[in-house]
Amino acid sequence: MLVETVKDQKGKQIGLVKHWTKGVPVDGNTIDQAKNVASLPFIHKHVALMPDCHLGKGATVGSVIATKKAIIPATVGVDLGCGMMATQLSLKAEDLPDSLLEVRNIIEKLVPVGNGKGGDHKDAPNSSYSAWRRLSDDFESITDKHPKMDVSKNPVNQIGTLGGGNHFIEVCLDTENKVWVMLHSGSRGVGNKIGQYFISLAKEEMKRFHINLPDKDLAYLPEGSEYFNDYWDTVKWAQQYAFVNREVMMKKVLDALKKAISKSFKVIDKSINCHHNYVDIENHYGENVYVTRKGAIRAREGDMGIIPGSMGARSYIVRGKGNPESFHSCSHGAGRVMSRSQAKKQFNIDDHIKATEGVECRKDEAVIDETPSAYKDIDAVMNAQKELVDTVVTLKQVICVKG
Repeated sequence: MLVETVKDQKGKQIGLVKHWTKGVPVDGNTIDQAKNVASLPFIHKHVALMPDCHLGKGATVGSVIATKKAIIPATVGVDLGCGMMATQLSLKAEDLPDSLLEVRNIIEKLVPVGNGKGGDHKDAPNSSYSAWRRLSDDFESITDKHPKMDVSKNPVNQIGTLGGGNHFIEVCLDTENKVWVMLHSGSRGVGNKIGQYFISLAKEEMKRFHINLPDKDLAYLPEGSEYFNDYWDTVKWAQQYAFVNREVMMKKVLDALKKAISKSFKVIDKSINCHHNYVDIENHYGENVYVTRKGAIRAREGDMGIIPGSMGARSYIVRGKGNPESFHSCSHGAGRVMSRSQAKKQFNIDDHIKATEGVECRKDEAVIDETPSAYKDIDAVMNAQKELVDTVVTLKQVICVKG
């Protein structure tokens, strides 16, 4: 673990950043951004940085931020409840069909992928409506109170859908050639609208009370303020929506595999379903605080988690060690080493085809920004966080569906 001290103009210590980044490239701007957050007066103890950290909006992606009596909406972000789900099946590599392209095509037919209307269900299936019944009452109370939020008119149509960007569905093999399904998605359009709405309200509050911040995107909502309870209730709803979205999507992927694979199969053990962009109340250093994980997963002692690599790289099922200095956390993936625009300039289709050799996935210009070389070395990331988690299963994808 490395430690950075934050001092004011008089040299007085006003914050700490602790990070698990040994052997992993981290640029100075990322550390400076974490120091900005650590300097805020309501930070609890320190800011923790995971080895996959990189520059984000307001706060660093790959950071864990514990706060007392306040939440910073932009640190929670707009993909509220984004996370991972992984399921082991009773299949082995030899049970998969020769044509993995056919399997990918069937998955993409059953699970809408991509952004915009093309990534929604045209007619939501029964599984989406069944899941929506667990969410609809609270959603109506939210929209009735905040009609200006401009949330998705019909969020039921996005339950069981992937989205775009770095979201994905993968069929993987472990080191014993057992088949796993892994997916990455969040609260889709409705979470995005909720996040943007409350980030704007927080900024308005800072202006109203003439509060100066090192970064305008660190605008916060203190307990007792006009919008704090509404934000807390709404973000908790969006996180549950994301959790349910992954559950429904996993069922659809398994249905797709049943169509593509002649051999019957079952799920082995309980699926892992974990957020990595979220806020919750937890007890750390003897106090109940709000813990925001912006690109990090909870890794209490015994917690099972998922740390995916990039397209073409290994991924890991891990067990938490409950390291108190990381606020019981670990990385949520490999982490970007360059921006999407940089990746598009630096790599071409031939680079991408070579980097994803052996993986049935899209190999076109639209996914160049997701090519493996745009991400950090997942093995270096895992080595840097040995104090935080133990590896339980190592996975290598054979099919990757991107939005």
